[in-house]
Amino acid sequence: MANLTQVELQNLRHLIGAQDTNYQKLTNYANTCVDPQVKQLFTKSAQDTLNTKQKLMSFLTE
Repeated sequence: MANLTQVELQNLRHLIGAQDTNYQKLTNYANTCVDPQVKQLFTKSAQDTLNTKQKLMSFLTE
């Protein structure tokens, strides 16, 4: 793990948690959508948030 301060580590965990919450919400929105274009928008946004979460988590293993 990179040399992170306690505050940086706490902030990183908060950001990861927020991304996870956003992913779950966007996935739920996509699953309840009827309009295919809106569904695609939510699905792409969910994937983007998942990618961001994974990138943030990679800072914990460096």
